[in-house]
Amino acid sequence: MAWRQKNRWFKRWLVTITFWLVPVMIVAMNEVRDEMAYNSDDLEKSLSTWDMTDAQRAAGAASRCYGAPETARAAGCPADVLAANERKHQEAIDEYAHRKATLADYLWHAFVGYWIVPAIFLLFVGMLIGGIRRALRRPERPSSAAPSPSTKVKTTSHP
Repeated sequence: MAWRQKNRWFKRWLVTITFWLVPVMIVAMNEVRDEMAYNSDDLEKSLSTWDMTDAQRAAGAASRCYGAPETARAAGCPADVLAANERKHQEAIDEYAHRKATLADYLWHAFVGYWIVPAIFLLFVGMLIGGIRRALRRPERPSSAAPSPSTKVKTTSHP
């Protein structure tokens, strides 16, 4: 099999980029886990924080408005407190979605920069080295300007 011996650098390249993918993915997964844990905690904190006026606090709304909006609604939080905090809670949910999208974008750029670009670079370097080695390995071609002595040249004469 010519492929096995001729392009063994290609197999080495495949093994190299496959093994290089492992640390890249480990770092990426750790980053995702840490960042999403932080973002989830921040979202939970934002959703469980309630802004109330002094009159609402005096009416006892603080004891019924706790946790996420659904939990507060089930506990009997007044509708005016829910409505006053609805915009802030929606902004927190939108911020969480934006952070997830930004994290995905950063991870894509890191994947391209730390795995795809090095893999392509190594592929081209391997192809270049292989081409140079092949060019240096070929024997020189004999020049075709002078015919060899063993060839007989036929000539025809016209009367």
